[in-house]
Amino acid sequence: MIKITAAEVNKLRKATGAGMMDCKKALVEAEGDFEKAIDNLRKKGQKVAANRADRDSSEGAAVAKINSDNTVGVAIVLGCETDFVGKNENFLELASQFGDIALTQDSKESFLMADFGGMTVAEKLIEQTGVIGEKLDIKAFEKVQAPYVGSYVHINKIAAVVGLSSNVNNAAVLVKDLAMQVASMGATTLSYKDFDAEFIASETEARIAVIEKDNIELGRLGKTLKNIPQYISMAQLTENALSQAEDAAKAELKAEGKPEQIWDKILPGKMERFISDNTTLDQEQCLLDQNFIKDDKVKVAIHKRGGIAYQPFCRVNKLFVKGVFEAHGILEEIFPLTGSCTGGAKATKLWTEPCTKCFWCQEKHWAFGKY
Repeated sequence: MIKITAAEVNKLRKATGAGMMDCKKALVEAEGDFEKAIDNLRKKGQKVAANRADRDSSEGAAVAKINSDNTVGVAIVLGCETDFVGKNENFLELASQFGDIALTQDSKESFLMADFGGMTVAEKLIEQTGVIGEKLDIKAFEKVQAPYVGSYVHINKIAAVVGLSSNVNNAAVLVKDLAMQVASMGATTLSYKDFDAEFIASETEARIAVIEKDNIELGRLGKTLKNIPQYISMAQLTENALSQAEDAAKAELKAEGKPEQIWDKILPGKMERFISDNTTLDQEQCLLDQNFIKDDKVKVAIHKRGGIAYQPFCRVNKLFVKGVFEAHGILEEIFPLTGSCTGGAKATKLWTEPCTKCFWCQEKHWAFGKY
């Protein structure tokens, strides 16, 4: 029987990541032939992979990699069967190595065929399936190319890669904030304009049905019922819908006996509440309309020109905004850069050419005396 040294076992272990006993057994079967021993381990991996092909690899590690000039980023998920393996240092290192290779590839298919120390990534997955004893696979592969790219990884479970359409000032901080926002809040799209009308209609029906069901139980318990919204997305809030909401708010103020002279101070808050209550889908799924995770009093907006805007005045009326501008002596300078129009003009040109008809244009005119 051929004698296998500890040094040979250690060499094979470093090359494959297999356990010491598996390495020794492979070397014995290969009669000391190093390459044949590696091949034996691969064959073992193929056998284990075949036996575990129907297993669910729902655990694993998410990895994000960005190139040196922050213009390309990639996120992958290396899947395994158990959380125990997913937290293992060797597994995390393997995921990181895969991430480095993924950064050089343009698709999942080319990534799986890319070289990994003399074998393909796909072959390495099979090999490590035999070594670890669990099904391993690439669950996700997403690549982003942009003038500035950044990422955020949350405890190796969620990876987000974000690209800005221009390399703006303080881009590193901004893109990390956005990536954290995506990882934390799970936005699926940038804007409500991306939603399909059929999807919105289906979601509206489903959400109202859930609230109505909840209200039956709340009513039975004598608790306050939940508000049933008419809408769930800004895509549904047409000029007519907003006008009707404003009329309803005025009727409510009149019924409450509020003096008409103070309505203009109350209406903005009521309309903002109406919009908030009737855009829940946008707030959940649209990055543009989500509350910023670092300050839930502001929303995050992605400018069409690629910058990022924080909207600190989204919950206050325009008269207050005017006072802030005047206090800092910047009213005339900054006014041309402001805008809140929800009419047809804003749909094509952000913050320009106000429609002069929607509630927000009217509120702006009330406070500033111009559109």
